[in-house]
Amino acid sequence: MKNLIYAFSLFFLLSCSTDDHKIEITFLQLNDVYEIGSLGNGEFGGMDRVEALHKDLLKENPNTYMVMAGDFLNPSLLGTLKHQGERIKGKQMIEVMNAMNFDLVAFGNHEFDLKYKDLQKRLNESNFQWISTNAFHKTDKGLTPFYVEKDSTKNNIPRTIIFNAKDADGTEIKIGFVAPCINSNPKDFVDYGDFYEDTKNAYNTLKNKTDFIIGLTHLQQDQDEMIAKMLPEIPLIMGGHEHTNRLIPIGNCKIAKADANAKTVYVHKLIYDTKTKKIEIKSELIPINKKSKSDDKIATIIKKWNVLLDEKIGDILPNSKEVIFVANQPLDGRDTPIRSTQTNLGNIITKAMAYGFDNKVDCALVNGGSIRIDDQLKGNITGIDIFRVLPYGGKVLKVKIKGDVLEKTLQYGRLHAGKGSYLQRFKANYNKESKLWLVDEKPIDKNKIYTVAFSDYLLKGYDIPFLNEKNKGVISVYKPTKNELNFDIRKSVITYLKSLK
Repeated sequence: MKNLIYAFSLFFLLSCSTDDHKIEITFLQLNDVYEIGSLGNGEFGGMDRVEALHKDLLKENPNTYMVMAGDFLNPSLLGTLKHQGERIKGKQMIEVMNAMNFDLVAFGNHEFDLKYKDLQKRLNESNFQWISTNAFHKTDKGLTPFYVEKDSTKNNIPRTIIFNAKDADGTEIKIGFVAPCINSNPKDFVDYGDFYEDTKNAYNTLKNKTDFIIGLTHLQQDQDEMIAKMLPEIPLIMGGHEHTNRLIPIGNCKIAKADANAKTVYVHKLIYDTKTKKIEIKSELIPINKKSKSDDKIATIIKKWNVLLDEKIGDILPNSKEVIFVANQPLDGRDTPIRSTQTNLGNIITKAMAYGFDNKVDCALVNGGSIRIDDQLKGNITGIDIFRVLPYGGKVLKVKIKGDVLEKTLQYGRLHAGKGSYLQRFKANYNKESKLWLVDEKPIDKNKIYTVAFSDYLLKGYDIPFLNEKNKGVISVYKPTKNELNFDIRKSVITYLKSLK
């Protein structure tokens, strides 16, 4: 009887260890994450919650990889603050991501918002693997890869990378990755090459060395679709940039993007058969919200940074976590629309600028580049959310300006759609049929003196070169004092939103 039991046990063990030629891989995908903590008064997001999910997935399958499809070092409210004598500029995100043990990270366009010296500091502080298929460091000596320096040793960031995976029964595979980044943020230290050609070339270097290749991209949706059509054997593209979740089938490929700021994440479960070379993918969008578990270690790091944030904001705005407004429709502050079309958030900000002067202005204008959140606000809106929208603050000025200069200013903004100088407006509109600018629904009189609420940044001539106090068409400029509402544009917006409740 004992021999029978032994024989059965041996058979069972041998059968369990037999290679079935299949292996299961899990990817936990994030993209466009600028805030380490939860948002919406704790309603959604939070990297501590993501890490709790990450650990659960690792318990379920050791072959779990957590990846970031670009955009995380900027923008953030914390990043604009000074700590120990310098701007934080993504330092908080690196600390959190190191503690979460990210497996692979790609550049997004917002990584290059940082000055090169700040970007290099963040790279050197990181302990996770970077990849960059097309973005290279432009130097006086030519193009070189970006690198991570540790203990005086420079490790170049590769154009491609291969992960080796093995399961309990011995099945082994090699997974290749390509990671193109959109060329939408020109900087003198970055060369983006041709991301289509660079991705195709990178793919060709991997295809004979790997079982399959995955895209970890930061591109527009139509560009991802082009990659999927150009390289039809790629089964999955984990992408970023748009900020709203989507799962798009293109042939045999899935293009997946989660919501920004970890409101959601994607979990992709892959089963690969090494005999048939077939791959099955099940993708699930997971909400990250107040029902999600939290990881204590990451929560402690987030709390440390939030204490600093609360101290800095508290100097300007008491009760910064008070709910001031409920947005039933998302308020759109994403970079692309805020710099190219009138949005509801831009409308609220400019209305608030006029409100700060008791609406005794003809119109109000703010440059889209001042709105730095690159996200949508929905649900409970707090004062700290408004600081996220306008992290640099600044005064709202009451300017008396001649009609011809006002018209020239508005036209300059219209013709620079897609740039930071595009203007969000209140009571100023362009009539496409007549091709005339209207203020309060009337064509601008070039000889009339208008009273306009401007963000103070606009009057410095950085975005619109001719718009400054030296221009003879700028008749007078009133600058609010500290006790006035428009001394800080953020206070104007918060007070205006409270008035709508």
